[in-house]
Amino acid sequence: MNHPPFRIVFAVFPGMTQLDFTGPYQFLSRLPDSRSIVASRDGGDVPAEGLTFAHTQRLTDIAACDLLCVPGGVAATQVALDEDFIAQIRRLGEGARYITSVCTGSLILGAAGLLQGRRAACHWAYRHLLPLFGALPDTGRVVRDGHVITGGGVTAGIDFALTLLAELGGKTLAQTLQLGLEYAPAPPFDAGSPETAPAEILAGYQTRMAATIPAREAEAREAAARLEVMS
Repeated sequence: MNHPPFRIVFAVFPGMTQLDFTGPYQFLSRLPDSRSIVASRDGGDVPAEGLTFAHTQRLTDIAACDLLCVPGGVAATQVALDEDFIAQIRRLGEGARYITSVCTGSLILGAAGLLQGRRAACHWAYRHLLPLFGALPDTGRVVRDGHVITGGGVTAGIDFALTLLAELGGKTLAQTLQLGLEYAPAPPFDAGSPETAPAEILAGYQTRMAATIPAREAEAREAAARLEVMS
């Protein structure tokens, strides 16, 4: 008896960080007996950091999925205020076997009411916003709480995808794909987290972020207020 393919939906949006999406997609799309679907609120072309992803499906046209993955990006808190997008994330997430995100995509899951009481990861600069949505911030690179699996900032999406592949297809499959895609990170600098980055690098980054953080925080608070009213 043939089983339907395992349905993976990547819910993308304008302004997302493309690697939040393309990193996991590169790996998860190779899961045997699966179908990867890229969808957006309106369908069609979706711009992201100078790249445009074409021919996406409309989220409303997708009846259900087994795994929902939401990337992040600088527009994540703006998207958290998009009621149509959030409604589709909530609908698909409530019926999914796995609810997942990368980077600030967890803030979007939070705005959809899917992280209440759950531990979740996020980009370190925005992790403090998770409690607004009833989530418990976790510093892990890949964090699991029941059927909710979240990845930290950007590049953590590949580790997140390998974790999922090991569960869905077994460790042999995950390691074979890791080998085939030559994922053997050996960065030239140990500056990939605020704990290990040189103090002057961290300070410089925080200075650059200072102009944008207040707006992102205000958007997250508004999204959280809407969620509270709805619940």
